[in-house]
Amino acid sequence: MPGRNGEALFNYKRRTSTVAHIGNIELGGNNPVRIQSMANTNTNDTEASVEQCIRIIKAGGELVRFTAQGVKEAKNLKPIREELNRRGFRTPLVADIHFNPKAADEAALHVEKVRINPGNYVDSVHTQRRFEYTDEEYQQEIEKIRTRLVPFLNICKEHHTAIRIGVNHGSLSDRILSRYGDTPNGMVESCMEFLRICKDQNFDNVVISIKASNTVIMVETVRLLVASMDKENMAYPLHIGVTEAGDGEDGRVKSAVGIGALLADGIGDTIRVSLSEEPEAEIPVAKSLADYIALRTGHEPIHVMDCGMVNPFVFHRRETRKLGMIGGGNVPVVISEATQGDLKPDFVFCKDELPKLLVLPTIVDYEKWTEVANLYPLFSGRQTDKILTCKASIKFVETDYASISNLLDKTDDSCVFIATAVGKNCVGEQRAIIHTLMANGRKNPVILKRSYKDANASDFQIKSGADLGVFLIDGMADGIWVEAPAIGEEEQLSVAFGILQASRSRMTKTEFVSCPSCGRTMFDLQTTVARIKEKTAHLKNLKIGVMGCIVNGPGEMADADYGYVGSGRGCVNLYKGQECVEKMIPEDEAVDHLVALIKQNGDWIEF
Repeated sequence: MPGRNGEALFNYKRRTSTVAHIGNIELGGNNPVRIQSMANTNTNDTEASVEQCIRIIKAGGELVRFTAQGVKEAKNLKPIREELNRRGFRTPLVADIHFNPKAADEAALHVEKVRINPGNYVDSVHTQRRFEYTDEEYQQEIEKIRTRLVPFLNICKEHHTAIRIGVNHGSLSDRILSRYGDTPNGMVESCMEFLRICKDQNFDNVVISIKASNTVIMVETVRLLVASMDKENMAYPLHIGVTEAGDGEDGRVKSAVGIGALLADGIGDTIRVSLSEEPEAEIPVAKSLADYIALRTGHEPIHVMDCGMVNPFVFHRRETRKLGMIGGGNVPVVISEATQGDLKPDFVFCKDELPKLLVLPTIVDYEKWTEVANLYPLFSGRQTDKILTCKASIKFVETDYASISNLLDKTDDSCVFIATAVGKNCVGEQRAIIHTLMANGRKNPVILKRSYKDANASDFQIKSGADLGVFLIDGMADGIWVEAPAIGEEEQLSVAFGILQASRSRMTKTEFVSCPSCGRTMFDLQTTVARIKEKTAHLKNLKIGVMGCIVNGPGEMADADYGYVGSGRGCVNLYKGQECVEKMIPEDEAVDHLVALIKQNGDWIEF
């Protein structure tokens, strides 16, 4: 979206980037979106690391990352690389470095790429010791970064090692926070400081990532980074991901919402889906997502102009009229045929016989509509001549982008538009409908409708999240209507509400912000997440962070109500908001302590 206007906003095209050379693969440019994951073994355990790496590769992983907490772990990347080579696996390895530049120097000798975090490469992270710097002091700190970074770049040049400059929302430095706060601007500047040094040193073998667990912040920040690079004539390839996405359906939907929003705008050259599951489970999810977005290549052109009223860098809900519970600042609604199970849609679409009691607001085809409370008509394209004469208080009007202009003089303020898509670039088509309404001063609410006829559960989660999440992140939709006949009704509703929650537009269940496990994780993450969910999943409207270590944990769960963070081998710290309230609790007691903490603060309800 950054730098795209006019008709380009609606027509899918990959962003043009430079190419990074990482071992035997190229990343960026015209290359396909690369798929990667991160091992969660102890990097000092060569055999376990090699075996897990092979599982990731066989699943389709094109890069594999290992944590290297110190020089010892960085040195052990050499025998891991050698053993993989001996077994015929040349897939590039990446070292993940935090806090320890010496480990980065060592890792660059042995693997094809090294990730460094600007928030803790030289600067201090979240010490809260200092919050003010004069301009001179601030510049001196940047020079310290240059002094330490340039020798590392020289090692990488000599050994043909690529680097990733990886900014995380949860680990911005005190210095950046002192001047920019915990903001997208701060995240972008943290990255740009390092990129300017790379550019000055003629080091171009660079990949960038800028991640957050909040999908709205993540999307806005990556867009801002792209715009900032454009201004400084940089075009480095981008690694895209949502941190701490979680597991199961929630993790897949949240990843699809955040990553899909950027891929839909052509942004992203490699992706990692961060699930609190085995690393190899991430690969098919990431591949499905990348392949699905790539299908939009070569779609029929969409000839609609940008209304010029949407800021891609700042969330702003589109102003719409309030029609009952739709629009006007109401949370986005869910429409569905599904009514089975505990979840209920806000509106039921009934295409056959009407229920005897209209317990839920019900939508029917106009031909079946009568003037009954809680019953609303749906008009298709063939019924447009009857819209203005209909006396219903709310009228639903289905439209595609080719028809929306013709509907403007046949509809009034009581209409809710159901935006559909008929081509393979659904985001562009539905975006065109909304921009046409805005350009013509129309404030009618818009519901996005998508059908996934043959999709299985995983495909449905990924495709619907990628198609619809971007509109909610941009504040452009007042509701969604998704259909997947091949899966159960309750699951359809769960995914629909999950998309709203993942896009931060409506909470209907407990949100678990849980990281993917890695070699830094202090406990069995999958088992722990399952135990915490079993005890607390009924606490709707709470956010609970489950973090394996302190590197990004406290920062990434910044807006969580409670946090469970690994603090040492077999030990846990508990947080209320950003305050650590209990330290070094034995792991086998920590879940009970978390429940007690929630009760103590009055947020507990019984099953």
